[in-house]
Amino acid sequence: QVRLVESGGGLVQPGGSLRLSCAASGSIFSIYSMAWYRQAPGKQRELVATITSGGNTNYADSVKGRFTINRDKDKNTVHLQMNSLKPEDTAVYYCNAGETLITADYRPLNYWGQGTQVTVSS
Repeated sequence: QVRLVESGGGLVQPGGSLRLSCAASGSIFSIYSMAWYRQAPGKQRELVATITSGGNTNYADSVKGRFTINRDKDKNTVHLQMNSLKPEDTAVYYCNAGETLITADYRPLNYWGQGTQVTVSS
């Protein structure tokens, strides 16, 4: 059974940092690309960052230069380091397993974590 569990969210002041973690069951890291999404209240889900099994990464323009995604295949984990946080980063962050196409577009599969809340506020 594939299961993703996020952790690391919390309340942080603008300009602060958080590091999110996603623990995955099974051996999905050798097969799937991984991604972080976020969803703010009343807004659509947004793709934040992706990483392929080979370590290639891609980021939304809104977080480029501030967020870094990485994965540890030995521990079946993926992380999102978030620096220089802004109030507009406030959202529930979700881990996802998916596929990266030859065009570099990301296709999410139906493997999601429960989400972890990130609140950026003074």
